[in-house]
Amino acid sequence: MKIIGHRGARGEAPENTLGGFQYIHDLGIRAVEFDVRQLKDDELVIMHDDNFIRTTGIDKNLYECTQADLNIYNQASIWLDWKKIEVTPTLQQSLKIMHDFEHLEVEVKAVTTMQEAEKLVLQLEKQLSGFEHTAVITSFDLKIHQALQQQQSIFKRGLLVEDDIKEQAIEQALNLGCGQIGWMNQLATDDIIQATQNAQLNISVWTVNAIERAKHLQRLGIDGLITDFPKMMLEHLSV
Repeated sequence: MKIIGHRGARGEAPENTLGGFQYIHDLGIRAVEFDVRQLKDDELVIMHDDNFIRTTGIDKNLYECTQADLNIYNQASIWLDWKKIEVTPTLQQSLKIMHDFEHLEVEVKAVTTMQEAEKLVLQLEKQLSGFEHTAVITSFDLKIHQALQQQQSIFKRGLLVEDDIKEQAIEQALNLGCGQIGWMNQLATDDIIQATQNAQLNISVWTVNAIERAKHLQRLGIDGLITDFPKMMLEHLSV
């Protein structure tokens, strides 16, 4: 079972930042999850929310920005003991730190139209060139999965599931050509994990921050444990 840092290591370092990705790299962990959005100038950036308010304290919609606008937003502003300013990183900047990672879970955030999905996916596949064996493109948004199918993507894909639709999610993942399901922790019962494994789908579970729960999931044989506290998990799990 891989320990996968959630948004880098969001419980231990500013989330979705170059500093956070370097932090997890320095721990010796080589598996990470992060979120991708596309700006109005088509640049791909790594940020979970579509507004800067939660992470920087400034109320500004991300989609109103170009890459040149990002420098005034410090993603480490709420981390009083973090000494560096962390500007919202581009995907290309982040991939330089992840060049030797063994597993990337690249979550594409929801888009409004199929046209947006197709444009984003085209750019994403270009930028992920060279990471074909390590990257899994994941999303809740079926439009993203359909765009990947249409473009006959060579990348592995994972369906993210946060609604309690049980085996229907497995059927959906298979129909979309996915090789993985990312189950929300609360939905990842022993039975649904067994059913997912029976369908020969890989499993990541998010977000797992309790040691005993992590050990239980490890015993069940899941493939990836997505956690806010990768250092803590590294200290308590035998991986």
